[in-house]
Amino acid sequence: MNTKQHYTAAPDRYADADNLYRRCGKSGVLLPKVSLGFWHNFGDCDPYQRSRDITHYAFDHGITHFDLANNYGPPYGTAEETMGRLMKEDFAPYRDELFISSKAGYDMWEGPYGNWGSRKYLFASLEQSLRRMNLEYVDLFYSHRYDPETPLEETLQALVDIVRQGKALYVGISRWPLEALKVADKYLRERDVPLLIFQDKLNLLDRSPQEKGITDYCHEHGIGFISFSPLAQGLLTDRYLNGIPEDSRMSRGGSLTSDVLTPELHQQLLQLNEQAAGRGETLAEMALAWILAQKGVTSVLVGASSVAQLEKNLRCVHAKDF
Repeated sequence: MNTKQHYTAAPDRYADADNLYRRCGKSGVLLPKVSLGFWHNFGDCDPYQRSRDITHYAFDHGITHFDLANNYGPPYGTAEETMGRLMKEDFAPYRDELFISSKAGYDMWEGPYGNWGSRKYLFASLEQSLRRMNLEYVDLFYSHRYDPETPLEETLQALVDIVRQGKALYVGISRWPLEALKVADKYLRERDVPLLIFQDKLNLLDRSPQEKGITDYCHEHGIGFISFSPLAQGLLTDRYLNGIPEDSRMSRGGSLTSDVLTPELHQQLLQLNEQAAGRGETLAEMALAWILAQKGVTSVLVGASSVAQLEKNLRCVHAKDF
């Protein structure tokens, strides 16, 4: 596709709406079961046209939720800059159909005000994010991680004020402990800015949110839950069934290292792949479908390095029941 070609969204993009969308907790928000995450593949080191093709395919097939954070890239901030270019060139006419999220909580800039959960950091980071993304507001803004040093009330009041100032429509938290989640739920609800969603890692290899009672609490209190890294950075695909491919994320190091693929894990992946084959599905399809079958789960966040990969992952909405 020529990068200068005008984008017109597919007229049938909501044809599969009955299968694709799920209510987020007890809110008025419907999220696609499969949401597109910008953690990798959308930074300055990635081809812009590929990012454009992936986001076009996503929206053309009803994926309305794009999930970002201030430090996604790499380098930091560049995934949001890609989103800003996409908004300017392609998605501006469709802004009200999109549900765009960003976050702050991890390191973003030097000095004492570019990290963690202070009011100073959250407000400054969101202002930067809005400029990068060419947006007046985000649909959802997260506290990206629990800050054990900053008073919870400071972080939570910042989220309340961000909504009241119109810079975000909803707020969420990511990877907070259960007891802090309970405090956040109560504090925000009492100020008429209810917690929309909780984001955490949940997949067939890591079930800690279930083991810690997070998913049960969200389900019982009308809070949505969205899973990141649902395919364990590619482990729950066919990529590593026969070892470590030369062009894989694991071969490049970084967030996924080769020592993770122990003989025991490799055997577990082979067994899961056999189970998926018995269902007539790929390992990735089954892994995503399993998460969506768990109580309280609203959506899974998938990354994609190609349109073909996203197309395969999207098939999970039609997978067999568990």
